[in-house]
Amino acid sequence: MKPFANILQTNASGWTILVRLLVGLIVFLPEGIQKIIFPEILGAGRFTNIGIPYPAIMGPFVGAVEIICGALIIFGLLTRLASIPLIITMIVAIISTKVPMLLGHDFWIFHLPKLARYGFWSMSHEARADFTMLLACVYLLIEGAGKWSVDEHINKAILTRNSTSV
Repeated sequence: MKPFANILQTNASGWTILVRLLVGLIVFLPEGIQKIIFPEILGAGRFTNIGIPYPAIMGPFVGAVEIICGALIIFGLLTRLASIPLIITMIVAIISTKVPMLLGHDFWIFHLPKLARYGFWSMSHEARADFTMLLACVYLLIEGAGKWSVDEHINKAILTRNSTSV
């Protein structure tokens, strides 16, 4: 039980809930839902335009990952584990959409979107939410869910049970 307790353990403030709400409730849960209900605009159709391989599979898959992991993070349940797929999602989003903007041309298998301008400032403007989500998820991976979370309640129960059974 000790390794599992380490995954749940957190020294972060209860106010980490604000980061969890930003990541889960404001961004990933609604974005995941929209990838499912608006597949041509935000799911498989968008993935096709970007150059993501197997868009008909990856669109719903990424949507489901965002819904599940976003919900877990909102409640603070398995927060560290739930942040990992979202970090991967954000890295892929940056590489597949922001790097072509920065370069001003297609990059690897990813296609350049039609924008009014390209280069550092355009990429910087378009990537602000991506970098915010990436860093917020890295924060949750490092610090955990915070004191006001299901993880903290489960961890306290494990520690209490272990201290009474000794």
